[in-house]
Amino acid sequence: MSAIRQDAWSADDDLILAEVTLRHIREGGTQLRAFEEVGERIGRTAAACGFRWNSCVRKKYEAAIQIAKSQRQKRNKKLTLVTVSSTGMTDFEETNQVKTDSADDAISIDRVIRFLRQWKGTYQEMSRQIRVLEKALKEKEDDLIHLKKENERLSGEVNVVQTDYRVINDDYRALIQIMDRARKLAFLAEEEEDHKQRFKMDANGNLERIE
Repeated sequence: MSAIRQDAWSADDDLILAEVTLRHIREGGTQLRAFEEVGERIGRTAAACGFRWNSCVRKKYEAAIQIAKSQRQKRNKKLTLVTVSSTGMTDFEETNQVKTDSADDAISIDRVIRFLRQWKGTYQEMSRQIRVLEKALKEKEDDLIHLKKENERLSGEVNVVQTDYRVINDDYRALIQIMDRARKLAFLAEEEEDHKQRFKMDANGNLERIE
């Protein structure tokens, strides 16, 4: 019985799952048996392997699955021809048919291997690009945090300047009002001085009003 693992699936785990499942498809076996075999090899349950295959891995191997199904069809045809040979096919014809199918299977297996190698290279390149993007994202997040702090600092300075401006503006208005009242008081004093009556003494010692 396979152990239940909680860790994430690795690229090697996915590759084993794909290879075993494709082999069972090619040989006419069931996917359930493939999942059980994979589970025994990598220490996971068959259900976990099946879920991983249907949710993630299967999408990456559509071409390989079609090739495996084609090989299964050829294998079934070969078995049919072997059955027919027992009722009429000569040993020579049967031998040639088996050799032809074996050659086709070898060619198809080579195609699957090339496909898996190409996919592995693509997966590694995608992983590298993901790491580069994650690093760039981290740098942008750091820049954003720095800009937020700088914005908060500048906002605080603006608030201080605005407060100082309001205080200075209020002081200026109060000074203008004081100057305006002083000017009005000086003007009134001049008017009162102008309206005061003036007198002078005549030759007889009497005071007379000066207009």
